[in-house]
Amino acid sequence: MATPTEENFNDYKKAERKALELLREMKATSPKKMDIELALLVAVFELHKDSLPASTIASIIQGHLKQIVPHYSSTKPPASQN
Repeated sequence: MATPTEENFNDYKKAERKALELLREMKATSPKKMDIELALLVAVFELHKDSLPASTIASIIQGHLKQIVPHYSSTKPPASQN
């Protein structure tokens, strides 16, 4: 039987897989990264808009970024293919 922490992590991984699937679909829809970035940020604001002020939502985003930036800082971007 999974612990509550394991269940939370499994729920997160399901949501992450769905988000990455959505990202692939968005890339097929628009080659403009800025369009995709803004749409994803709007989605976060839409998720919370009925219960939190915009400034709090922005703080949530910033807090999440502080958590994930170290993970992505340890990976190197692929070499440019010109």
